[in-house]
Amino acid sequence: MTERAGHLTGLADDRALLGRTSTAERVADILRSRIAEGYFPPGTRLSEDSIGGALGVSRNTLREAFRLLTHERLLVHELNRGVFVRVLTVEDVEDIYRTRALVECAVVRGLGEPPYALDGLAEAVEEGRSALREGDWKSLGTANIHFHRALVALAGSARTDELMRSVFAELRLAFHLVDDPRRLHEPYLARNHQIHQALREGRREEAERLLAVYLRDSRERVTEAYGHRVSDMP
Repeated sequence: MTERAGHLTGLADDRALLGRTSTAERVADILRSRIAEGYFPPGTRLSEDSIGGALGVSRNTLREAFRLLTHERLLVHELNRGVFVRVLTVEDVEDIYRTRALVECAVVRGLGEPPYALDGLAEAVEEGRSALREGDWKSLGTANIHFHRALVALAGSARTDELMRSVFAELRLAFHLVDDPRRLHEPYLARNHQIHQALREGRREEAERLLAVYLRDSRERVTEAYGHRVSDMP
């Protein structure tokens, strides 16, 4: 109970982000970020009274935010029980990786002639190195997501960015249930660096090949680790 009270106190700190025009979209943005950070782990029941009170928003606004996040497949509404952070199935995780492979590889394939705007990739690689030095495996996983969001952003498409924002948020739900985040995330820092280096040198086809292999190996590693954890859940 003490830990949960601390969570709600922290959530109350986010009230300032709502500004004077509290909207369901802004509430959804806050909750999405908190879910991605593991603040509300998969399977957590979200209390309308507690969260609405912490954020200072009406029940109707909060319900609309819940509806938006349910549409994004981050929450699930269970009849007569309430709203919960979604627990993915192994099939969900496999489908996420199929989507990633389709979109991310297509982005690299369609880049055209170099040079490319790679500052976001470079920053994410350095973010990952910093997390590795500190032994912060959760932050390393976040840096990995940042790298791939920056990769998708190379397409210059707001629609693609929006699509993949939801996909990456779903992926984080799986990450939170993996027992050994170091084993999961550490190998991909070097691979991110290789992809960035290939693009920096104009080797687009090589970067696409590295990315395809990366996503295949990551899917196998995540589904194996995640499958074991989900099978042990009550």
